[in-house]
Amino acid sequence: MSTEVKHGVSRGDKKERSLHGGGKLYIPAILQGMMFSIKHVFRKKVTKMYPEEKIELGAEFRGRPVLVAENGTERCVACGLCARACPPLAISMQASETDDQKERFPERFEIDMLRCIYCGFCEEVCPEEAIVMSPEYDFNFTDRKDAIMGKDRLIMDKEVLKPRLDFLAKKRNANYGEEQYTYDPANNYHTLRNRKDS
Repeated sequence: MSTEVKHGVSRGDKKERSLHGGGKLYIPAILQGMMFSIKHVFRKKVTKMYPEEKIELGAEFRGRPVLVAENGTERCVACGLCARACPPLAISMQASETDDQKERFPERFEIDMLRCIYCGFCEEVCPEEAIVMSPEYDFNFTDRKDAIMGKDRLIMDKEVLKPRLDFLAKKRNANYGEEQYTYDPANNYHTLRNRKDS
C-alpha cells in the first residue's frame, strides 16, 4: 500500500475521503446548486427606491467607523491600538494628557475614509469600545480633503450606537464571566469603565 503524503494527507490512510460513482462527475453538487438557485427564483422580490427610501440595516452591519461619546466626551484614551491594527493605515492620532480620570485623550484623531476598508479591526482591538462601526453608509465627497474626517465629524453619542454596542456585547467570549469561572473580578479590570463600575 502506498503511503505517499500529498498536502499533509497520507494516501494510504483508510480515513482519506474518496469520490465514488456520480461524485466523480460532480452531478450531486451541480444539482444541489441548481436547486438552491431555483428556490430563490420564486421568492418575493424586494425593491427599494433608493435613495428616496433608505435601507434599514441591522446592528451587524459595518458602516463608517465613529468614536463613541459618553456625556459629551469621547471614550478614547489614545492608546493607538486601532491605528496599529488598521491594514490600510487609515487612522492617525495624536495623544495628549488630561487631569481627568482617564488621563489621556486624543488631541487629534483622523480617519481617511478613502483608505478605510470597513474591516472592523479597529473596533475589535479597542479595549474601551471607543471606536465602533456605525450604521452610516451613505456619504460622498467632492474633494479628497473632505474624506479625512476629524473628531468633529467622528464623535457620535452612545445612545445612537446602542444597537451596535448591544450586538458586540452578545458576540463577546461566553467563557469569560462569573457564570463560567470563579475569580476575583478586580484581577480582570483592564479598562477604565470596569474600574469606574467597581
